[in-house]
Amino acid sequence: MAKKAKKKTARKPVTGGATATASRRRKPNLDALDKKTLRLIEGTAERVQKKIFARALPEMKFPVRSLSNVTYTKKVGYFELGKGKKVRALSVNTVKNFAQTLRLMSISKEMVENDDFATKREAYYVSKNWGDAKFKDQPESDAVMDDIEALASLDGLSREQLRFYPEEHGGSVAGNLVVVDRDPETGASIEIDCTGFGTGSYSIPHSVEHLKFKTDAKFVLVIETGGMFQRLNNHKYWRHAKCVLVEMGGVPTRATRRFVRLLSDQNKIPVYAFVDCDPYGIANIYRTLKVGSGNMAHINRFFCVPQAQFLGVTPQDIKDFKLEDATHPLQAVDVKRAKDALKNDPFFKSHTPWVKAIQEMLKMGVRAEQQALAKWGLNFVIDEYLPRKLETKKSFLP
Repeated sequence: MAKKAKKKTARKPVTGGATATASRRRKPNLDALDKKTLRLIEGTAERVQKKIFARALPEMKFPVRSLSNVTYTKKVGYFELGKGKKVRALSVNTVKNFAQTLRLMSISKEMVENDDFATKREAYYVSKNWGDAKFKDQPESDAVMDDIEALASLDGLSREQLRFYPEEHGGSVAGNLVVVDRDPETGASIEIDCTGFGTGSYSIPHSVEHLKFKTDAKFVLVIETGGMFQRLNNHKYWRHAKCVLVEMGGVPTRATRRFVRLLSDQNKIPVYAFVDCDPYGIANIYRTLKVGSGNMAHINRFFCVPQAQFLGVTPQDIKDFKLEDATHPLQAVDVKRAKDALKNDPFFKSHTPWVKAIQEMLKMGVRAEQQALAKWGLNFVIDEYLPRKLETKKSFLP
């Protein structure tokens, strides 16, 4: 007897956009920031719709993101966004950008409602289903996302609240610290002891806003290079110095800066920066950590650490620790960066000690890496340099 043929059924197409799988996750409890984000997105869409129905051209206003549109005062402690704005009105030339902006905001709304997220790269690929509105490359996608974040920043929101996350992870952390995270499925608290990673370390997640901290640390030491972080961690420097170590790995990521800011604010502990003595370490890495940058001025108040102080390495350290023969000549790009900082950067121009330090570096014509301290022994930085520096905190550069 012939077997009955199985009845064929049509396979339904996947729907649901960027959050098609979100229905299998628990329904999130929206917090105040989530609700604020939804109000921003819905309000923006309603204003555009209202203008269209009234046969008027809708427009969007975005803050100008550049060093020319920032102000800096010692009292505030970070680069503040100025009043400059750019207006984008709907026209034949801007209709695609308008559509892209609203589509990205719509995806953001879905992700907030479903407790999901998208990386910047994923957001670019999602657009491939948008027909004529799709992005031709990721720089185009990133530019629209930056505009949306700038718009949201006026309401005290960042890209992380919009649920768009960067690809890179945060820095590494070790020391006297318990990080209180949560299980993404159940919402239950999870305590992570940063002293219990052996020769490894805790990696800062891409979103840190929900984290809480338990610590008796006396200070946070943020470190430019992975090699120096590993040395201090492997020798458990944090144990006898009673501190928290954070590796920046160059210019610190958004998550790293926000992590350090929250840790310092919640526990009222100082932050000291340990970076190379060169124009890049000073004018890019440290400046970004402390006061932010011009093109990201709309979010500096969230991500900078204005309480940070510069422990070293300083031009004066080169003399005090006799590192003259362990230095390297300043290159043309170094000289240009240092002179630009003196001439154009509001932060350095506002602090006389920094003006003198950068001028001294230019006069000396050299730069020194953290590792130069190994001239006196691999662990000289632990046994001599850091203890001596920490005894003179009042001399730290602002």
